[in-house]
Amino acid sequence: MSLHFELVTPARLVRSEEVFMVEVPGSEGNFGVLEGHAPFMSTIQDGALRVYRSAGAAPEDIRITGGFAEVSEKGLTVLAEHVEG
Repeated sequence: MSLHFELVTPARLVRSEEVFMVEVPGSEGNFGVLEGHAPFMSTIQDGALRVYRSAGAAPEDIRITGGFAEVSEKGLTVLAEHVEG
């Protein structure tokens, strides 16, 4: 079971990979996305994306600034204004 995850900025593709789960800092609160999640869009607030590569794995935090998240049948795409690192 895997989720296709892409992290992009206006300038470049930062990540494109298969992961177990991603926790997104949504403007209405954090939300987790697993494979098969219902489609939707959300604005995101400044904070950390938490990327879990496998079930039970420790998360990797990626600091992002603003943007949008879209969940579709293809997976999760996060368009961030800025990604640290």
